[in-house]
Amino acid sequence: MAIRSLSQPGDFPAPALQPGTRLRRSRERLGLTYRDVERASYELACQRGRPEFIVHLSRLADIENRDVTPSLYKLYALAAIYHLDPKEVCEWYDVSFEGHFSDGNQLNAPNTHLAAPPAKLRLPIRFDPAFDPRRTEFLTRMVERWADLEGTFFQQPSRYLYGYVGVDDKRMNPLLRPGSLVLVDPKLRQVQNSGWTNEYERPVYFIELHGQFRCCWCQRENGNVILVPHPLSSCAPEVYRYPEEAEIVGQVVGVAMRLGPS
Repeated sequence: MAIRSLSQPGDFPAPALQPGTRLRRSRERLGLTYRDVERASYELACQRGRPEFIVHLSRLADIENRDVTPSLYKLYALAAIYHLDPKEVCEWYDVSFEGHFSDGNQLNAPNTHLAAPPAKLRLPIRFDPAFDPRRTEFLTRMVERWADLEGTFFQQPSRYLYGYVGVDDKRMNPLLRPGSLVLVDPKLRQVQNSGWTNEYERPVYFIELHGQFRCCWCQRENGNVILVPHPLSSCAPEVYRYPEEAEIVGQVVGVAMRLGPS
């Protein structure tokens, strides 16, 4: 039996470079000295009007050689000076902005609020040839290929807003359960008092009340807007002067919600 030495190349993966080492190599690749970086950071600080962007020589040495984590301002300054993507530099420090949407969904906030959209959307790009959109199907089995696509690719300029129904907001329960994620179209802000045949067709709106938010049906009457809860929710209607006290952010056009405990 041949015995292979564990010291041979390929036995162990090469250790990942520390963030400070990556920043040093980026600086050296551009042929910049410490003094060049400090001078450029001063110029950036003057342009932005914030001294926090300044990267002093001693701080740069600590960042590169002692792996001191830079502040938000200094991280941005270094990324700008080195012509790097700030989000990529943050990933060197194990902070991935692409996961902010899914990470944030783990927090069940009590209040209804607007939320930042995801950086990427995972969408099906090729279906099984047997897929028939007219039939109810198990979608996971019908998709042959998924892909991560940049969210900004579909939103230039951004059309939709994301809203979160707080776990304490039971106004539309059981039609819209607390903790639901809703897609809001800000172009649809005109309250409709009629025109639907059932509760599923009745428009649901996202409303701002001076720093607070509501997600429910609405009715316009005599210069007021009435926030109408679902009759099974046991919540009382609310009346506000429109638009002085209440602003219609938009109409809910999509929803993602759990049907049971997570």
